[in-house]
Amino acid sequence: MNIISETVKAMTGYNIHIVKTDKYKTNTIVWKMKAPLRKEEATLRALLPYVLQSSNKEFPTTGTLRSYLDELYGASLYVDLAKKGEFHIISFSLEMANEKFLSDPTPLLKKAIEFLAGLLMKPNADESAFHKETVANEKRTLKQRIQSVYGDKMRYSNYRLIQEMCKEEPYSLHVHGDMDAVDSITPEILYDYYQNALKQDELDLYIIGDVSEEEVFGSEQLQFSERTPKIIHSSNYVSKNNVHEVIEEQEVKQGKLNIGYRTNIKYGDEDYYALQIFNGVFGGFSHSKLFLNVREKASLAYYVTSRLESHKGLMMVMSGIDNKNYDQAIQIINEQMDAMKRGDFTEEEMEQTKAVIKNQLLETIDTSRGMVEILYHNVVSKKDISLDEWMEKMDLVTKKDIIAVANKIHLDTVYFLTGKGDTK
Repeated sequence: MNIISETVKAMTGYNIHIVKTDKYKTNTIVWKMKAPLRKEEATLRALLPYVLQSSNKEFPTTGTLRSYLDELYGASLYVDLAKKGEFHIISFSLEMANEKFLSDPTPLLKKAIEFLAGLLMKPNADESAFHKETVANEKRTLKQRIQSVYGDKMRYSNYRLIQEMCKEEPYSLHVHGDMDAVDSITPEILYDYYQNALKQDELDLYIIGDVSEEEVFGSEQLQFSERTPKIIHSSNYVSKNNVHEVIEEQEVKQGKLNIGYRTNIKYGDEDYYALQIFNGVFGGFSHSKLFLNVREKASLAYYVTSRLESHKGLMMVMSGIDNKNYDQAIQIINEQMDAMKRGDFTEEEMEQTKAVIKNQLLETIDTSRGMVEILYHNVVSKKDISLDEWMEKMDLVTKKDIIAVANKIHLDTVYFLTGKGDTK
């Protein structure tokens, strides 16, 4: 039995994905726009969805737009930006009540699709420029969003690790763009970019809920020009002869030690499933080697974890340590990696990790937007892997598979944010 039953149909210029389920009391629409990460476009792209969601031709102010959502029984609208591999993803999410549970016969799903079409295709703009005040307001907010990274030292240190590790690669770009590029964006420049994005981006519409396919496929609200989605060939990073070490000093009391590895494995590769188990045993969970040895036994870290970037082939270790414990923390983390490469872990650790990952995946699809994120991996990777297959292939992972994966992983960059005047 399929955990998720997805129907995909090619429409004019985009694909529509329907997951018919009575699991939720709401219906959810998620619109995704995917394009390659590019330095000259990243800031424009980061600004665009916030301008589009702020107002449009029908609702020329944020107040009137949000009031209309309230009329649709409190429908909610979110926008989001993400990096998946070297793609820059814009998401619009609309969640609304399922009219089947209401006495009012208002066709909420139809109205929500019409509303989304209005946001995307009838913006608050004239023939050549977005509404000037809206752009100015959203530029100020974008600056705050970019600046907020610098105030959160956990996020900042991870950002700096990626900057240093992927210096010559598009992945080094921040998802919200570059502060220095914001001021140069005019309503005209942004409108020109918007038109190009609708012509060139890979577009996908997800509808999750107790909906009829006839009702959705029969809608002609969204029509775009045909396009061939851009494919990215992995950027060739130059393998470093030595580990790249960066030590940065700021006024911080707790050091942030972030370590980047190249896994040389991506989502959809045959050994991706073994990589997931590797990451869980190594550092992903509270039963992992990093947590037990760095945090619990040695008491060196306030927090320590590892995570994968599945579409780029990276693994990052993130930890908070006392500044004086740098060398010892590095040593113990390296020892745990060596232990994984030797196969110094148990079948019980593997089985526990498999169970935790399965539970995580099932918890993710407890929300409709989480379900979309699981399904969207296939769009990014150009694979067709069901959640059932994902879990089955994880079950088949052996100790030998994990050791093979461990020996593909290479330490690339160590970044340490430490207090001023502190030494290693």
